Amino acid sequence: MDKRYDVIITGARCAGSALAIYLAKAGFHVLLIDRSTFPSDTLSTHTFFNNTVALLRELGVMEKLLELNVTPVRDIKFQFEDTVIEGIIPEVHKEDSCYCIKRTYLDHIMLEQAKSHGNISVLEGFRVTDVIQDDEAVIGIKGLNDNKVEKIFYANIVVGADGRASTIRRLVKSELKISVSSKVGIYYGYFRRIAHNHRPKFEVYRRKDATAILFPTNDDLCVIVGIFPLENKELKERFKLKPEETLRHFLTNYFPNTTIGDRLAKAELAGPIKGILGYDNYWYKGMGKGWALVGDAVCFKDPSMAQGIHDAICGARILAGVLSKNKGQMMTWNQFSEQYQTAIENEFMVRFHMGYEISKNEPITEQQDTINKLISSHPTAIEKFLGIYNYANEPAELEKEVANIIQSISE
Repeated sequence: MDKRYDVIITGARCAGSALAIYLAKAGFHVLLIDRSTFPSDTLSTHTFFNNTVALLRELGVMEKLLELNVTPVRDIKFQFEDTVIEGIIPEVHKEDSCYCIKRTYLDHIMLEQAKSHGNISVLEGFRVTDVIQDDEAVIGIKGLNDNKVEKIFYANIVVGADGRASTIRRLVKSELKISVSSKVGIYYGYFRRIAHNHRPKFEVYRRKDATAILFPTNDDLCVIVGIFPLENKELKERFKLKPEETLRHFLTNYFPNTTIGDRLAKAELAGPIKGILGYDNYWYKGMGKGWALVGDAVCFKDPSMAQGIHDAICGARILAGVLSKNKGQMMTWNQFSEQYQTAIENEFMVRFHMGYEISKNEPITEQQDTINKLISSHPTAIEKFLGIYNYANEPAELEKEVANIIQSISE
């Protein structure tokens, strides 16, 4: 007889491993599978803020991550044209530091933590080929192991935590609710010997239709990102043909009123340049009969928001809470689905909208430039602005603060 689990999770990176750990703590028996074998890399911004640090500590992996020669960061700098908004990220959940950790390390440590739980079975190198259904409800999966042998597994629910190209999402035909195409390409690389401006910080520079991002990461390296408009076909082709040369030229020449060019000139590339040319910001239905989606499988927003890791782990926590709360109760799948959909939309939708507005890559308007200058000159507004990224406050609170400043000026 084929073994049956409470939950099968396809995708064992940060969303899938986090979900498995949360469910195991709640007493579920979980099969966690992935087509890759670990450690392995994936495209990612790598960055997470101190609210996510609290989640990783809750999962029991933060201390292990801190052993990886990581650089704690508290300072964040945004430069929009010539306006600088800079400050210390607000403390949340008694955490004050943010990090940028390579996914090769992060995902592997989280998977190892999942393996340490007795009621989590892990299967690497397994590719899902189909879902098994009974009366329209998903009751299991089938696929091929690394020896190309077909295996079948059954569960009460199958969760797709398998990323932007989710196989589970495709097989269950989840409804696409929102889709907004980006207008940018993104290339990034790891560089040695990048000097910090005074002390390590997350840096974001925006000039016309170009963006540069710098994040210190593991092993004294720095992730350097170049974001450019897809309509610039010449630049797009140059990135394809000579990625390092083009990234260096782009960052040096498109951002003349910064220190990026000088710092990059002394730096050495460590590993290949990686990139993505265009992507969709999307939101899918998160649950149906016998299935659910989490992480990038359910929604994806512009990487410049640096919310992917947070949303993956926090979304896993939300889904685990919904499943745990209703374990053994006679609820319909529609009721389950409504609970989960409402919870993740309440948590992530505001920043999802912010993300797809960024990916439109529209120039900074005169009005927005005025607001940026206003924020940059008021510490309380700077704190509210930075607090959007670590959920210390909502964007509406920044808007209220700006309105109060404008009113005080006009009186």
